[in-house]
Amino acid sequence: MRSSPGARVAGAVVALATAVAVAGCDAGGGNTGSSPAASDDRQASKATAATTGPAAPPSPTRSYPLSTAPRAIPSVRNHEAARGPGWRPGAQSGVVIATGSEGLADEGKLLSQELKIAYRGTAAARAGDVELALASGAGIAESYTLTTSGGRVRITGPDQAGVFYGTRTLKQSLRADGVMPEGVVRDSPARVQRGLNLDIARKYYSPAWIEARLREMADLKLNMLGLHFSDDQGFRIESTSHPEIVSAQHLSQAEVRRILALADQLHITVVPEIDSPGHLGAVLAAHPDLQLRNVNGVATKGAIDISLPASAKIVDELDREFAALFKGPYWNLGADEYQALVVRDPQTSYPKLAAAAVQKYGKGATVKDLTTGWTNDRAAALSSYKKKFKIWNDGLFRGGVVKANPALEVQYWTGRELGMRPPEEYLSAGRQVLNFNDEYLYYVLGQPNNFVYPTGQRIYEQWTPLVLRRTAAVPASYSKQIQGGMFAIWGDFPNAQTQDQVAAGIRLPLAAVAQKTWNPDKPSLGWSGFTALAGKVRGGAGTG
Repeated sequence: MRSSPGARVAGAVVALATAVAVAGCDAGGGNTGSSPAASDDRQASKATAATTGPAAPPSPTRSYPLSTAPRAIPSVRNHEAARGPGWRPGAQSGVVIATGSEGLADEGKLLSQELKIAYRGTAAARAGDVELALASGAGIAESYTLTTSGGRVRITGPDQAGVFYGTRTLKQSLRADGVMPEGVVRDSPARVQRGLNLDIARKYYSPAWIEARLREMADLKLNMLGLHFSDDQGFRIESTSHPEIVSAQHLSQAEVRRILALADQLHITVVPEIDSPGHLGAVLAAHPDLQLRNVNGVATKGAIDISLPASAKIVDELDREFAALFKGPYWNLGADEYQALVVRDPQTSYPKLAAAAVQKYGKGATVKDLTTGWTNDRAAALSSYKKKFKIWNDGLFRGGVVKANPALEVQYWTGRELGMRPPEEYLSAGRQVLNFNDEYLYYVLGQPNNFVYPTGQRIYEQWTPLVLRRTAAVPASYSKQIQGGMFAIWGDFPNAQTQDQVAAGIRLPLAAVAQKTWNPDKPSLGWSGFTALAGKVRGGAGTG
């Protein structure tokens, strides 16, 4: 990101540009490159940017200064400067789709609405237009090339997501400075998973609010929304297989389908989570016979009795119902904070579970083995849905007779709890890891248990995807295994903030996460400059 926008040209130069900027000069400047200061995870982020055809010949005029990079959040990774007036939408401007790229119609229509210019579909680009095109083999997934010259903008990419992200850069540059600077942007994400995790189980959020967050995420090039919709306090999506467990205030499946349709249009993958074998209080309220009890017969909060076949049956029925509703590639099995394992001696406190472990897995098996087996079995029950499975890091244990499915991706969130394994243990075992560091990325309503609302400044200045636990980074040699980072909202005290207060509270932290997961370079803007830019480019997200 550059501190000076491409729009800052001399006043006399601006007067020469028409509203459509039809006579812009072509590329002829040098490559401004990325910021020279790299963060600790730069080595793993040398993604191949999308490319276009040969550059146009330099214009003979020197009336315009060299352009500077467009200002956007996240900042673009590479901009080749050129001389020319840049591009501004005018009365005759339109969005067109290149022949053979008809699949970009949704992206084109959205951009035309946002820029308030015509949408002409598949047509030849003319002066003042924005052209969108797919270019097979032009770069890695989600990459794009944006070329501004000759009074036109052309955005290409190997997939629809990449072209869409190019339109976000164009939109933000116009908001920030009123112009898309002359030259060529080549851009791609450093991390493949970038997003927001939302707890709708403990706090209900309206469909409009969730849709507004999707639009906000899309403008920031975030591509993943986690939905934690089952917990002790509520089950917040309509269930046809078990309607008795659903909370009074919930999303209908029709509302969820509309949310999923919008997410798909915005290239955001929604990752559902039915956490088990803990955090099942809402299910157990309607099925008390499945409640786990200790040796004294005392109920264990939120924990289902994993020794009972009926427990597996109800969870698998729910998982299958919602795996059919959420058709994306990922499923979060949860697996965290099973209360049978937080006591000093689980075998003594829960002899029924201990006996079931030995019966199922043989001598030497423990409650931990039974719990690991439960998680493996839930994944196996969903095998026909071809999901990639995620679990929280405290659901994966050291040693034991039963080994966790090696394909499980670890969502690393906590180093706070007793006995928590450092992230290097998962990484050295070859596991993929997603950064949920609760030191920086946990927005816990009511701020219980020494949590404080995270600030965007702290994320922006201190955090990178390599900082998995507290404030320490793991060695850069593990960088390729770290898929990205997710900012998480948890509803421990749901009434501590209204949903509009939550939207306001996460705005800058979410923007900072977007910056740090897309561009591995040290940001060139200071925090005050970043916040000023965020205020300019935001617009249109709303709070629902």
